Amino acid sequence: MTALPRGTTHLPTALELAASEREDEIDPELLSLPNPPRGGRTLAVLILGIAAIAAVGMAFVLRHDVVYALANASPATVGDLRTATGAGLQSHENHYVRAEGMLGVAGGIRYERPFVDDTFRTLPVAGRTDVWVDVRVPEGQESGRWEPSRSFTGRLVRFDSAGPRHRALAAAIERATHVPVPAGAWLLVDGEAPESMRWVIVLAGMFLGFAVWNGASIARLVRRVE
Repeated sequence: MTALPRGTTHLPTALELAASEREDEIDPELLSLPNPPRGGRTLAVLILGIAAIAAVGMAFVLRHDVVYALANASPATVGDLRTATGAGLQSHENHYVRAEGMLGVAGGIRYERPFVDDTFRTLPVAGRTDVWVDVRVPEGQESGRWEPSRSFTGRLVRFDSAGPRHRALAAAIERATHVPVPAGAWLLVDGEAPESMRWVIVLAGMFLGFAVWNGASIARLVRRVE
């Protein structure tokens, strides 16, 4: 190196600065640390993966409810449920409908819901076992003289595709009456309008958001750090 005149200061060159920066970036203490445990990371990825799959599955289960929540708020007319054909009912599946019919009080069940003072009854249409109506009985009207209405407006859906509050209804009917509900039977949930199901959209969105968050977390865990 050429000696500098007395009283002058050596200024580092660009190459010397770059070499110094590389030395500063590599911390010897960090290099001496052990590698993170692979078993713990694998377990975390497995848990997050299962949670993501479960969240996507829940959102998939709610797909019919989300579609209904976005359906037309004007009810379609089905007519008399006692004479309605399978094709006619199928054309209005998972839609908001208006229908009439006489219900068989003796063949249904009565149940309650938490935090709700009213009671509920699920009754078959008179003369049929494949069409049922779920009605709400206001508080104080539940008595031996109660008679169901003959006009209904609500959601027409198959038991297998009913909303979260009616998922296990067919099994409850079979346990109470010891009579199986036919496969593909219809359920008209009186009073369940599309706007009353908007909360399902929020719930499905939360499940999908949770799945996306878990997926991003998995990507961060498995990404190779340079």
